[in-house]
Amino acid sequence: MTPVRLFLAFALAGLATASLSGAETPRPSRGQSTGAKPNIVFIFSDDHSLQTIGAYGARLSAFCREQAVTPNIDRLAERGGLFVNSFCGNSLCSPSRAAIQTGLHSHANGVMTLNKPIKEGLWTFPRALREAGYQSAVFGKWHLDTTKPEFDEWMILPGQGTYNDPLFHRAGGDRKIPGYTTDVITDLSLEWLKRRDRSKPFFLAVQHKAPHRNFIPPPRYATWLDDITVPEPDTLFDDYANRASPARNQKMSIAKDMVLETDLKVGGRLGREPAYAVRNADFERRHPTGQDLVRWKYQQYLKDYLRCVRAVDDSVGRVVAALEAEGLAENTIVIYSSDQGFYMGEHGWFDKRWIYEESVHMPFIVRWPGVVKPGTRFTPFIQNIDYAATFVELAGGKVPSGLHGRSFVPVLRGQTPADWRQNIYYHYYDGGHGVAKHYGVRTSRYTLAHFYETNEWELFDNEKDPRQLRSVYADPGYAKIVGELKAELSRLRQVYQDSDAIKPGGGKAGKTAGKAKKKQAASGN
Repeated sequence: MTPVRLFLAFALAGLATASLSGAETPRPSRGQSTGAKPNIVFIFSDDHSLQTIGAYGARLSAFCREQAVTPNIDRLAERGGLFVNSFCGNSLCSPSRAAIQTGLHSHANGVMTLNKPIKEGLWTFPRALREAGYQSAVFGKWHLDTTKPEFDEWMILPGQGTYNDPLFHRAGGDRKIPGYTTDVITDLSLEWLKRRDRSKPFFLAVQHKAPHRNFIPPPRYATWLDDITVPEPDTLFDDYANRASPARNQKMSIAKDMVLETDLKVGGRLGREPAYAVRNADFERRHPTGQDLVRWKYQQYLKDYLRCVRAVDDSVGRVVAALEAEGLAENTIVIYSSDQGFYMGEHGWFDKRWIYEESVHMPFIVRWPGVVKPGTRFTPFIQNIDYAATFVELAGGKVPSGLHGRSFVPVLRGQTPADWRQNIYYHYYDGGHGVAKHYGVRTSRYTLAHFYETNEWELFDNEKDPRQLRSVYADPGYAKIVGELKAELSRLRQVYQDSDAIKPGGGKAGKTAGKAKKKQAASGN
């Protein structure tokens, strides 16, 4: 065989091997070598339930695929992976965001309820990114009171912000920008992407307000789904039997607590807008009452929510397309997540706050070319306290001791540590929407919750009762399980140094935060 033919034979054999392996071979991005540090894009929405993401295979996932609600998010999961067991430690906006910034649970970072700043002096992950040579930026919802972002550049909504013509706080002074907020946040993010320092790797946080209540969609989707019926949950008319009293006493039901004027744009100022003319006319014609009214409210609520989600999905598509256009796709890790779960009518509810399934689950989807195998469904337990350490390890930075979370980069690489957590700790302090304060533990099978102000307990066997309709706490057949879970809950409270003496807005929060900086949480939790 001639040298030329021999070379061609080896070359063709190499191509065949690469094709058969199915592995992605990273290509150099413009201006970057394959050995360059990866860029990280973190797209973060507010109150996006994984039930409404097609890729998750949850209650409304098939419907969302049929109606193309989340095609770009789904594509991200298909080209990367998603975490089946991704949880928050306190299902509320500000506490979740503080946990992500600090790697600490609420009692240690000082943000136990809404509209609180992170405890002064605590480490946050952008600091470590800067030390690792990264440039960073955040645009959108921040919701951490007076805490200023430690990103190199930032433009953040005040508090919840507004859905239209948003005002932004920034280092150079406030700026109001006309347009729909989801689109504006995306525009700002992509503008920064074009003018960044191209000599450095970057971390870009695109943080959306949507689909947070009061669910105002962009004009382009205002009437989309008008002629479609969204499937109802079979617990829409839950009677809350066989559970502790908090489930009955909450104030987050579609029937009693969803407001026609503000939440559903029926009558009032919003109701006079042309986009809501059809629903207002329908309401006047039907005048629904009783269960018919609940069903009518459910349809309007879900459709507005999904319209907001679709705008977020548009943003994901725009960001991914921009990375591809810039030649950055192969060396950029793209993550999609949200600050907590949300109720889509299950148990007759909207909102979040509970340790229960629909509330405590967070979506986490990641595309990492050449590392995360396309279509992977990760099963290890992760929490939002893990994000900070994970971001820093991805950047090749130094993760400080004393964090409650730990990096799950090994999990992404398919090398889950033997001592990885088997359960998660949860503590809700706020009391809003009538949801009683509680803490608990969620394992691979069980959820144990203690409502400490009324001294009531609940235990759910999520394998036998996935909808969590019957507490088996008092069932003698579960006595051994109750004892084991209480012991584990006590252990976790000791590991994380949480106690009944720590109160929102004061108490021992400061001391706990200080100790958290000095002591690494044990046992991988």
